[in-house]
Amino acid sequence: MTEPLHQSRRPGIRAAMFVDFDNVYTGLMVLDPGAAKRFAEDPKHWTEALAGGVTGEDSRRFLIRNCYLNPVIYSKYRPYWTRAGFRVIDCPSLTQRGKSSTDINLVLDAMDALSGAGHIEEFFVASADADFTSLVQRFRAADRMTTVIATGAVAFAYREMADSVVESHDFVAILNGTSADIPRMVTSAGLAPLRTAPPASGSARTAADEVRTLVQAAPGPVTGAVAAHWALTADPSLKTDWGGYGKFGAWIAQIGQGVQYSSTPSPGWVWDAKRFSPELSVLAPEGRPAIEEQVSRVTDVPALSPEQFRQVFLSLESKLREHPGNRSELARSVRDDCVTAGQPVSRSAVNFVIQGVVSAGGSLTDEMTAGELAAAWTRNVEELCRLALMEFDDAEKLALKRWAGGGLLESGPGGPHLP
Repeated sequence: MTEPLHQSRRPGIRAAMFVDFDNVYTGLMVLDPGAAKRFAEDPKHWTEALAGGVTGEDSRRFLIRNCYLNPVIYSKYRPYWTRAGFRVIDCPSLTQRGKSSTDINLVLDAMDALSGAGHIEEFFVASADADFTSLVQRFRAADRMTTVIATGAVAFAYREMADSVVESHDFVAILNGTSADIPRMVTSAGLAPLRTAPPASGSARTAADEVRTLVQAAPGPVTGAVAAHWALTADPSLKTDWGGYGKFGAWIAQIGQGVQYSSTPSPGWVWDAKRFSPELSVLAPEGRPAIEEQVSRVTDVPALSPEQFRQVFLSLESKLREHPGNRSELARSVRDDCVTAGQPVSRSAVNFVIQGVVSAGGSLTDEMTAGELAAAWTRNVEELCRLALMEFDDAEKLALKRWAGGGLLESGPGGPHLP
């Protein structure tokens, strides 16, 4: 008797890949033209990297590979994609404003795959276009894993609806072949966010070690968001339930060596009890969460202090003269320079800032000053807040610029100045 289909399937997660070529390619051209070329001309390479690169139950089998592109502009890339096993769907411009039919074609094909006989378990959508938020919601409602490949600013709702997001800098690293030091956490639960800041002393260094080092070296109490960011950078798995402790505060309480935490005053603080008393004097106006807490919580902007942001821009200005064309080496050098300057910042946070500077129109050239880098980054943060529908009063807008700009945008008594 023939064995039932569900028992005879080959191992591996059954996945589908839907690529909005125009959106991804144009986003990559802003970030890294070389990576954009490799994306367009060697789709097999990065598809295999996302599949896990190994055979087994935790690898992916892309049963569906669809690429949607405008044939008027990008037809020369078609042979590369068909050779890599992709079905290429022509999506020419349908309006005078250049709007193509990619969205409707991708959504219709994805919904067919969702209800089809292939029993797709994980859907990949390569696009930063928030118009696909409703589509990702349908995937989740059907209990399917979803992964978004982003090459630009992503609306918060779109990001949060996905189970995983392959960030721009991680995708660029894959395309450039510089992702060897990025652990690919490929499991049946999906692709965990790729981490670009390995613990300073190798795999033996734990998240608790990272937080202790941060707090003990800090010139004062550290916001809970900053400490949590460092912990999650070192060990993303803590995001589930904080190592079995349920809450961040309970996890902090057990790491020892004088590190303490209090949720009040807002936004919550972690400090070295050997150097500081529990009478914390840093209060947010009128009891509201500080601006950095609000923005970091909603937009995923790294919860750095103004001093840390300032040092990132100063280090970027210096290191751009040494590594103008190597994003991976630039991020590593900036991270190391910040540590040396006494303002430790994770490599993933540096990558996030670099990506934001480029997304806001800043150029990574040796002519960029720290102030210009800060201005571009601040524009990016303001845009992320706009996409997340965050609303601020005038005082909060001023605080946002002072925080994100690291104080480099101040211009005398007239307040912040954006070039």
